[in-house]
Amino acid sequence: MSGMLDRVGAVQLDTISVLARSHELVAYARLGPVPRDRIERAYWHPSKPATFEYWAHAACILPLTEWPYYAFRRRMYRAQGQRWHSVSQAACKQVLAQLADGPLTATELGGAKAGGPWWDWSEVKIAAEWLLDIGEVVCVKRTGWRRVYDLPERVLPAGLLGTEPTDQECLSRLLTVSARALGVITRADLTDYHRLAGFLRNLQGAAGPDDPAGLAELGGSEGLSGAMSSDGLGGAAGLGSVASSAAALAEAAAAAGLVPVQIAGAKASAGPAAWADPVALAERGAAGRHRTTLLSPFDSLIWDRKRTLRMFGFEHSLEAYVPKEKRVHGYFTMPLLAGGRLCGRVDPGREGRTLVGRKVSLDRASAAEPMAQALREAASWVGCDNVRLEQVVPAEHAPRLIAAIARA
Repeated sequence: MSGMLDRVGAVQLDTISVLARSHELVAYARLGPVPRDRIERAYWHPSKPATFEYWAHAACILPLTEWPYYAFRRRMYRAQGQRWHSVSQAACKQVLAQLADGPLTATELGGAKAGGPWWDWSEVKIAAEWLLDIGEVVCVKRTGWRRVYDLPERVLPAGLLGTEPTDQECLSRLLTVSARALGVITRADLTDYHRLAGFLRNLQGAAGPDDPAGLAELGGSEGLSGAMSSDGLGGAAGLGSVASSAAALAEAAAAAGLVPVQIAGAKASAGPAAWADPVALAERGAAGRHRTTLLSPFDSLIWDRKRTLRMFGFEHSLEAYVPKEKRVHGYFTMPLLAGGRLCGRVDPGREGRTLVGRKVSLDRASAAEPMAQALREAASWVGCDNVRLEQVVPAEHAPRLIAAIARA
C-alpha cells in the first residue's frame, strides 16, 4: 500500500460509495482484491500514521512524508485569511485547547452543523477546517467517515514538523510527484494534478498582455478549469517567492531531476513542452504488466478528462450530478482498463449478493472477455456471488459478454 501511494502521490476522497468508496477502488485497481479492512488500515493506521489528508487535486490521502511540500498552500491560505467562511479566532482557540487533550472529530468538538442545511457548518467546524488548512491541526485518520483532528506535534515526526521548504522547493517536489505518477507531464498536467491554477494564474497577469515569458503555457485552457472548486482561492493568490515566469517551472523541473521532452505536434513555446520521469524513460519498450480492472471515476489515472482523451482516445465524465434522464453512461461509470487501454465502461450497482451492471458499454466485441473478468473479480471482492446485466451497448455484444461472464 505504501508503495502504491508513493507512486500515485495522492488518492482522492469522495463521499460517493457504490461498490466501495473511491479510495478503496484506487488501491483495488492497482493491487488486486486486497481485503478492504487492510486497505482502510493502511490508509489510516490507528497507531502508526503513514498518511495525512489535505488539499491536493481535491481532498486527498497523501504520504505523511509529503507534509512539508504542502507548506506553500498552507502559507497561501494563511495569507488569504479565510477560504469559504469567516473564521472565529475564539473558536480556533477553543478547538486547539480541546485537541490538547487528544484527537477529536467535529462532532466531539461540539458539532459539525449549525442546524441548517448540510453546508451550514458550525463555528467549531469552520475553525477546525481552517486550522487544518493552515497546518495548525492535521488529519491522519477518519472514523465513520468523519475526520479526526489532531495536533501536528503529536503525530508528525520532528524532522517533518520542523521542515519548511520554499515555494520553489515545493513546486519542484510536486513536479516530481506528478511525473512519477503519470510518466510524462505537460504544464497543464502539473496544474491539474495538484490543482495549481489558482496559484499560477496571477503569474500570467504579471507577464502582461504580450506574455513574453510564455506564461499562457503554465496552465493552458485545461489546467485553468475548475480552480475555484478545488483550492478556494481562484486567481487571488500566487506562488509567492516563485519567479513569475515560465522559467520557474523549468528550474523546478531541473531541480527535480526530470528530463525535458518534446511532444509530437505540440506548438512551440518558451520552454519544454513536457518533462519525463527518468525511470519512465528507461522503461520504454519493457514488457508491461497490465491489470484488467475497473477504475473509479475519481482515479488519478483519469482525473484530467482531456488528457484521458488524448492518451487513450476515451471520453470519460462523471455523471453522478447530472439529472438521471440526461445521463449517457450512468451514475458512477467505471472505465474498464485492459491491456493498457480503456476499452469499455460499466455503471455498477449491488442488490444483495449480486453485482448489477446497470449499463455496460463495450468499445469493441473483444472487450467482452476483459469486462467479464473485471466484473467477476470486482463482484467477489465486494462479497457478491453473481453478476447480472441490465443493458449492454451495443446490444449485439451482449451474447458474447453473457457467455464470458458464465465462463469467468
